[in-house]
Amino acid sequence: MELKVINEEKNLIEIEIPSTTIAEIMRVYLHKDSGVEFAAWRREHPTKPILLRVETKGKTSKKAIEDAVNLIMKEADSFVADLKKL
Repeated sequence: MELKVINEEKNLIEIEIPSTTIAEIMRVYLHKDSGVEFAAWRREHPTKPILLRVETKGKTSKKAIEDAVNLIMKEADSFVADLKKL
């Protein structure tokens, strides 16, 4: 999957994401982080790419995204382990 950084500052990042599913999962997990002030995605038109915007306080926006991805991976691994027990 190819991601493109559109705008990056210390406490703000905007990334083009090719999938609404990924964008929504990221938004949900970013909102779990107390260091994230704002996380949302938008698409101007179905033919346009999705833009994920993240604003933070107390940590960099890149760190917030990294933390969200790590949490998603941890929960996915736990889910797979639970399925194997069935």
